[in-house]
Amino acid sequence: MSATDSYIARIEGTCGAESDIIVVLKFDKKDQALEKILKKAVLKSKIADMIYDLRFEEYSFRVYASGKIIFRGIQNKQTLNKILAELLL
Repeated sequence: MSATDSYIARIEGTCGAESDIIVVLKFDKKDQALEKILKKAVLKSKIADMIYDLRFEEYSFRVYASGKIIFRGIQNKQTLNKILAELLL
């Protein structure tokens, strides 16, 4: 079990150039995780404190206040795990 597993409930989708990956945060840890992510990523835009368009390194993603994160253009699971570890730890 990795350290990010304490924040992540599940990961849906497949890796690849045109696919989206949805990361669902654990309900009881989502506020803590969102706080960490918002501190480390660059905010591109925000809609009513509910939806955040963010950038971290060269990756863009969208975070929802409900605890869902949608990544686009992640090529493999190792890259996704690296990004999540950097954002959540």
